Amino acid sequence: MTPPPTGDVAFCIVCHKTTTVPVPVREIHSSSGPGATLWACPEHAEELTPGPMSGELIWP
Repeated sequence: MTPPPTGDVAFCIVCHKTTTVPVPVREIHSSSGPGATLWACPEHAEELTPGPMSGELIWP
């Protein structure tokens, strides 16, 4: 999981406002470069279905 940009400040993917308490809700992996983490504010994180996150797509 990548840390929030600029030290614990990120944009919420729902309301598009900055939040100082970002919650990771999804990771996007890329085969041609670094992936990305999508963040939400605590109010909207409750509404979103999390995933996939690191390790959730690894089959035994």
